[in-house]
Amino acid sequence: MNKKLLIGILATVSVFAVAFSACTSDDGPTDADLQNAQATTSAAQSALSAANARADAAEASADEAMKMADEAKMMADEAMMEETGGRLAQVQERGTLICASRNDVPGYGALDGSGRNVGFDIDLCRAVATAVLGDPEAIEIQYITAAERGPTIQSGEVDLLVRTVTWTTSRDAQWGNYAQTMFYDGQGFMVPADLGVTSAYELSGAAVCVTSGTTTELNMADFFRQNAMEYNPQVFEDTDIVLSSYESGACDVFTNDRSQLAALRTSLQNPADHVILPETISEEPLGPVVPHGDDQWFDIVKTVMSGLIYAEGYGINSGNVSAKASGDDVKAKRLLGTEGTIGQESLGLSETFMQDVINAVGNYGEIYDRNLGPDGIDLPREGGRNALWSDAPCSDCPKGGQIYAAPLR
Repeated sequence: MNKKLLIGILATVSVFAVAFSACTSDDGPTDADLQNAQATTSAAQSALSAANARADAAEASADEAMKMADEAKMMADEAMMEETGGRLAQVQERGTLICASRNDVPGYGALDGSGRNVGFDIDLCRAVATAVLGDPEAIEIQYITAAERGPTIQSGEVDLLVRTVTWTTSRDAQWGNYAQTMFYDGQGFMVPADLGVTSAYELSGAAVCVTSGTTTELNMADFFRQNAMEYNPQVFEDTDIVLSSYESGACDVFTNDRSQLAALRTSLQNPADHVILPETISEEPLGPVVPHGDDQWFDIVKTVMSGLIYAEGYGINSGNVSAKASGDDVKAKRLLGTEGTIGQESLGLSETFMQDVINAVGNYGEIYDRNLGPDGIDLPREGGRNALWSDAPCSDCPKGGQIYAAPLR
């Protein structure tokens, strides 16, 4: 119970007790009794005011103490970073890059036949490991649920969060720094074909399976509310449980990012028996996230992601890195560290780190094709938002895709 409320109740009870005693005496209340009651009431009110003031002061002190504790923790974290040389030094001393990710969605992160985790997100983790450690296999994957993404990156216990994480303003402010949008997605709905539904606007009254702790859950609520449709949400923590619940018929609809719906449909017993409806109800820019508090580390991850994108734009791939590094293309040579700079010294990386990265994982297009494209879950890229900006059909109009990064100079 609130302390101020408790004090008020006790004071009020005391006042009424005195008044009741006076009024129920055999001779009735005398003037002296009434004066005593009034004096007691006044004293109780003064005591109540004083108690409230003390309670307010105590609450203010507690709030201030919590604020000071938070500031002390922040200062301690910053001091530890300075003492150890920042996250780059920590990663290099540890010898591994710790990435929070997944192993349950083909195309993004899933185990192959040999038990190796492969996918678009996993390759982004390997690209950063190559840049800072020289080894794409020097990674440690920490498997987390969707709901654990925020607390995990906020705690700083991992170096990188790459788990189909949508960039939103509140997450950017509260979770960590979003390095670069690497895939543009949007939320959709999948239904059994025999349900006979052809549009998301026909889903009124449906039971909808969704993963908890995601923008998907919030977008779903907005969509049904905005369109004045009733629905029955079936919320589960893990994506694999959501999928199995949908496949078992526990719900009529499965909602997720459209790319994940396409990926997960491939794992169903009869993929052709399920239809992804045409509507896209949200914007879902996906990319890696780093903990707040280390600008150098943030810049490193951004530059690696930019390098992957520009490598494709400049026609550099895992098969021609050496030739491009010694060729005549000035932009390619700058990216590969054989002429000019892209900030390697300030980042604490080798001049030729992008040569290592591209040799190890390929350029953006190679990563895409291997995992999300024709060699993976076969999501079309040409003509879509995940095409390169440089694929515009004309030189003076922005009609290409949206995969673009800060200039490497």
